[in-house]
Amino acid sequence: MNPFHSNLINIYGEKGKAWLDELPGIVTAISSKLNLRDLKEVTNLTYNYVLSGLQAGNPIILKLGLDNEALAREAFALKCFVGCGAVKVLVEANGMLLFERAVPGAFVKSYFPDKEQESIEIACGVMKKLHQANIPEDHTFPHIKDWLTALDKDWNIPNHYLQKAKKLRDELLQTSKLDVLLHGDLRHDNILQNGDDWVVIDPKGVVGEPAYEVADFIRNPRPELLTHADAPNIIHNRVTRFAELLELPSQRILDWCFVQAVLSWVWVIEDGSDAGYFEELIRILEVTTFQFDKQLNIIYKSK
Repeated sequence: MNPFHSNLINIYGEKGKAWLDELPGIVTAISSKLNLRDLKEVTNLTYNYVLSGLQAGNPIILKLGLDNEALAREAFALKCFVGCGAVKVLVEANGMLLFERAVPGAFVKSYFPDKEQESIEIACGVMKKLHQANIPEDHTFPHIKDWLTALDKDWNIPNHYLQKAKKLRDELLQTSKLDVLLHGDLRHDNILQNGDDWVVIDPKGVVGEPAYEVADFIRNPRPELLTHADAPNIIHNRVTRFAELLELPSQRILDWCFVQAVLSWVWVIEDGSDAGYFEELIRILEVTTFQFDKQLNIIYKSK
């Protein structure tokens, strides 16, 4: 059984099995109704069924899923990001999205690890554009503080990690000054080349400070980042470069990286997935914190 089928069945049980059985017929019906052709399943499916194809000669992406609420929120976020570097939604229906396909569609992930500096610059440019989007007054997007309440539960995670994450979370939320509409999952696989520009796909849609957005990119691509022999230095360099290019405190970025790593650990436990990646990531982040502290001490003593 492939990971996509396993994910759906683990989450939805018999409903997931039934939907998978019905999927070919669903695709045929939608294809006929919307005049779609040359549909091909994309690689690395996770929780939604995604196909690329054409509509009246124009490149499109068809996305189907069982989480209607998540798909509706994604469509709303994409509409909010119109003109700010996101793909355009063409059709929205219950459990279905049709949007324009980026061409040539190369992922920023293809820049790892040989073009690290370029990928960081691309991500920064994308973030600056996204964060110019207006937050609608009648929005239903969650705030990052809502996501972070998950840290208050009991989890099979070393207590000192949980306590540190909660302490940092509280400090960061209390000192946050600017709320913007965040993508919420801005990793390498969600930034694609479209002509001479770069656009985003698959936004979660969440409100919070810009520094929160950076952490997703820093801990990805998964699992390639942590299998790289130079992972600690790559993470250290990313924190430094994002801080410089976005004019954000490096320590604040690093603190959000730690909080999000623990939050992601919580989420993989909820999904019944392997948490090993995030255990290793947190160990690296603690080393990175030590390196930054050491640099600050050297600078302080030299004055």
